[in-house]
Amino acid sequence: MLRTDVPPLTAEDLGRLATEQHRPDRADIDLLPTAELVRLMTRDDAQVPEAVHAASEDIARAVDVAAARLAAGGRLVYMGAGTAGRIGVLDASECVPTFNTAPGQVVGLIAGGPEAITLPVEGAEDDEGMAVEHLRAIRLTAQDVVCGIAASGRTPYAVAGVRHARRAGAATIGVSCSPDSPLGRNADIAIEVAVGPEFITGSTRLKAGTAQKLVVNALSTATMIRLGKTYGNLMVDLRASNDKLRKRSQRIVALATGAEMRDVVAALDACDDEVKTAIHVLLAGTTAEQARSALNDHGGSMRGALGAHAPAAP
Repeated sequence: MLRTDVPPLTAEDLGRLATEQHRPDRADIDLLPTAELVRLMTRDDAQVPEAVHAASEDIARAVDVAAARLAAGGRLVYMGAGTAGRIGVLDASECVPTFNTAPGQVVGLIAGGPEAITLPVEGAEDDEGMAVEHLRAIRLTAQDVVCGIAASGRTPYAVAGVRHARRAGAATIGVSCSPDSPLGRNADIAIEVAVGPEFITGSTRLKAGTAQKLVVNALSTATMIRLGKTYGNLMVDLRASNDKLRKRSQRIVALATGAEMRDVVAALDACDDEVKTAIHVLLAGTTAEQARSALNDHGGSMRGALGAHAPAAP
């Protein structure tokens, strides 16, 4: 079995972790009026964005690495257990409709497999061998980026996955809420967000979970922006798979081009609902085929494909 530098955990060790600290000032929360209980909890939550902001430079480093790897044909692979694993699976699944990523370009792996998305799987987070099996099953390559997520920074599944990926030549990222963690030490880039003790002792689905979600939001979104998946702040690569998204596509094309809605609808119809293609047709006066060719020549970049036709950022 793959060995990591995660030593056996004792109750005393657990109590030393930043995410497991007990707060005596919250010992009476079950006696508080509901309004006061919620006020204290939301005040705690308000600290999370600033803690994530403090890790901006590390997140930016991770974005640049991920964008370069994905541009070369690699994948972004999230790995985690429990809440952390579910956050990775969620972010991976949302990249398809939001950015029209290719199937399997962003992957979410969770300890225990798909069943663990909705139900706990006993002992899965401690299974280092499972992490390696999961990476082998997706045929990990040196072009890929593996992002381990663990609030404590010491979940064996996440640490083992990152260590195996690094040995295979993949770029590695560790997202945790504990300083100098085994996950961070095993990763090329450590993103450690100090959110402090939880409102309920050890319940890392709270502040730590929120911090991890904000980090992966920034990681995947900024990576997709670098890959030309947006035009300004418009989701020009979204996949219109339902009526709401079709209406959103129309609004995006209208915002990007300033065209009348009847012209927007006509352009989208002529372009098989491809937002980027419709924008190019309206701004550059091309056919749908010419627009697709221009986009393909510029790696899908809206600005590159428009060239001299590109207006100011929408």
